[in-house]
Amino acid sequence: MNTLAKIPVTVITGFLGSGKTTLIQHLITNANGRKLAVLVNEFGSEGVDGEILKSCADANCPAENIVELANGCICCTVADDFIPAIEQLLSRRVKPDHILIETSGLALPKPLLKAFDWPEIRSRITVDGVIALADAEAVAAGRFAPDPVAVEAQRAADENLDHETPLSEVFEDQIACADIVLLTKADLAGAEGLEAARAAIAAEMPRRVPVLPAVDGAVDARVVLGLEAAAEDDLAARPSHHDGEDGHEHNDFASVVIELPEVASIDALVASIQRLAREQNVLRAKGYIAVAGKPMRLLLQSVGERVRHQFDMPWGTRPRRSKLVMIGEHDDIDEAAIRAGLGV
Repeated sequence: MNTLAKIPVTVITGFLGSGKTTLIQHLITNANGRKLAVLVNEFGSEGVDGEILKSCADANCPAENIVELANGCICCTVADDFIPAIEQLLSRRVKPDHILIETSGLALPKPLLKAFDWPEIRSRITVDGVIALADAEAVAAGRFAPDPVAVEAQRAADENLDHETPLSEVFEDQIACADIVLLTKADLAGAEGLEAARAAIAAEMPRRVPVLPAVDGAVDARVVLGLEAAAEDDLAARPSHHDGEDGHEHNDFASVVIELPEVASIDALVASIQRLAREQNVLRAKGYIAVAGKPMRLLLQSVGERVRHQFDMPWGTRPRRSKLVMIGEHDDIDEAAIRAGLGV
């Protein structure tokens, strides 16, 4: 039956490795009868998150309802990528009940919200809510959530510290835009870490929003979907470091794609990635690895020195090609040094 009701869209944002894909996997498998579609935006040319999500597609979210945008930040490619992708989803014979958008870890959510005012789509979809994910353990340790008093003291003492780092600005913009903040990896942070993370988040929030702990993306869909926030009409309540700018650049960050031969030792590969995080300031690594003698492909993801891996599915007829996407701040990404660190 035709309806004039707008299709709700949930924007899921969060820093690199905060657990966005894990949350969406959980929502797909616990959709409570909703027909879902997913739009995945990744930084760099090699899509990994979309492949992960397609591996858990089901009747409520078939693989054709999972669309990948890997040509640049979604908030910078609205006309060329975002609008056509949304129109593609809306043209399905069976339209989705709800659309999830996973932004890249470097995306600023507010410019994306402004895109919902484009004539082609503004009467057809609405931003149900913005969910910001924050790594509880990292936030508790003071990363990407600076103490305003300490920052002001540093600024007063040294005029060269007048501007915050790009990473903290991205983090603060994502938090300030949120309707709900999920503190992920809550089990690793512990009770004291969660309390410290909550305090750090509260210091950055322009208004009170729910801040909830989450482990492995296990959040009831009834809590994060159906907020009816109409966030595209509520931009003034979501301040950004970039308000007043016509656009923004992501030249502060860079990525390289490294192809590897079959890996003989997973432990040795993990150690190499941890060393690159320390010595080359690689922020994030993710990809699929062919392990010698193993018929299953290895999904590997890292945030700094924290590396997680699991065998996710057989290679089957796919070429056994190992690829890692390595992301870091622009001046820290040295492809030759990364290749040397991985032994290729």
